[in-house]
Amino acid sequence: MALTAVRKSDIVKKFQRGTADTGSAEVQIALLTADIDQLTEHAQQFKKDFLSRRGLLNKVGQRSKLLKYLKKVDTSRFLALVKELNIRY
Repeated sequence: MALTAVRKSDIVKKFQRGTADTGSAEVQIALLTADIDQLTEHAQQFKKDFLSRRGLLNKVGQRSKLLKYLKKVDTSRFLALVKELNIRY
């Protein structure tokens, strides 16, 4: 259910700001979005799996906090990321 190492490294390479960047807000938001997409599919298939649903809600909250931070720090980066990831915010 978790992201594979290959998929994770592809996401990091796509959204990193520098060559060694793995922890910027953009990378974290992109990784959380990929996790949220997988957990959403899982939640639709297994409607009674409440523990996975709780994990999904935690990840959505964490992503929301990071998006709020990025919007406050740099609005242009925020708008570009939201557009690229097709996130409603």
